[in-house]
Amino acid sequence: MTYKRLETFAPYMLALLRMMTGLLFLAHGTQKFLGFPAGDYAGTGWGFAHPGAYAGAIELATGLLVTLGLFTRPAAFLASGTMAAAYFIGHAPQNFFPVNNGGDAAILYSFVFLYVFFAGPGPLSLDARRGRAA
Repeated sequence: MTYKRLETFAPYMLALLRMMTGLLFLAHGTQKFLGFPAGDYAGTGWGFAHPGAYAGAIELATGLLVTLGLFTRPAAFLASGTMAAAYFIGHAPQNFFPVNNGGDAAILYSFVFLYVFFAGPGPLSLDARRGRAA
C-alpha cells in the first residue's frame, strides 16, 4: 500500500479523531454534572462558584458539538482555549513538567482541538451534511 493511497483516508481519519476526542471530552463533562461515569468529581455538587464547574459546562457543550460535528470550528476553538487555561491555571503551578503535574491530557486536548479548529470537521459531520465548514 502506498502513502498516496493512505492519503485518501485522511479526511475520514480526521473525522474519527474529532468524534473520539469529542466523546472523551464529553465524558469529562458528564462526570462533573451527571455523576457518570462515577469518579473523582461524581456527586461533588459543584456550584458555578467553582471554576471547574465552568470547565465542566464547556466540556459538556463543546464535547457534544465536536462529536456530532456541528459548529465544529467554534466549539473546537472554545474547547482548546479552555484546556489551555486549565493547564496554566490548574496544572502548571504544581510542577514545571506536565507528566508530573497531571496536565498532559489538558495539553493534548488543547492541541487536538486547535488542529480540529484549523482542519475542520471532516466529511462525517453534521457541518458537512449542512454544506458548511463551520
